[in-house]
Amino acid sequence: MTAADIAAIVPQTEERMKKAIAALRHELTTVRTGRAAPSLVEGLEVEAYGVATPLIQLASITAPEPRLIQVQPWDRNLIKAIEKAVQASDLGVTPSNDGMVIRLPIPALTEERRREMVKVLHKKVEDGRVEIRTLRRHSHDEMRRKEKDAGISADEFKRLEQQLQKLTDRYILAVDEIGEAKEKEILQV
Repeated sequence: MTAADIAAIVPQTEERMKKAIAALRHELTTVRTGRAAPSLVEGLEVEAYGVATPLIQLASITAPEPRLIQVQPWDRNLIKAIEKAVQASDLGVTPSNDGMVIRLPIPALTEERRREMVKVLHKKVEDGRVEIRTLRRHSHDEMRRKEKDAGISADEFKRLEQQLQKLTDRYILAVDEIGEAKEKEILQV
């Protein structure tokens, strides 16, 4: 075990934090704003061929207008199953179909619904912060375990701790910025 092994923990942690940020961004695409976005329905589980399958694997999903999502199943026999899944979801939209395409008109959010969405957003953003802090704690614990075997100086260990903290602070700030941008998007009328 060498000092380089401990120093390698910081870049490894940064990679994990980047993945946590990407996961948060993906998670926030499912939070509804006033605009139609295919990501709102992509993950809906549809009972198809006896198996629960994500909608994205069964149909083409587009947003041709700001307040409309269009779902075109590759197998027309699945239209009823897709409509049923949409109605069972918490999206609050009523699907309409013409036998080939399902249209999901996205109603404008009420002020009350916007506030609810902001609460959901805040919880997801806080979960993102917690994930970043957890990654920091695990890395710090790993550094402590390896410190004794590597025989590095206390000054070197302190420097690595500071690097880890700066990295954590930077990614917590990134999480907050992502959350603020999404909140503006939700509250935009």
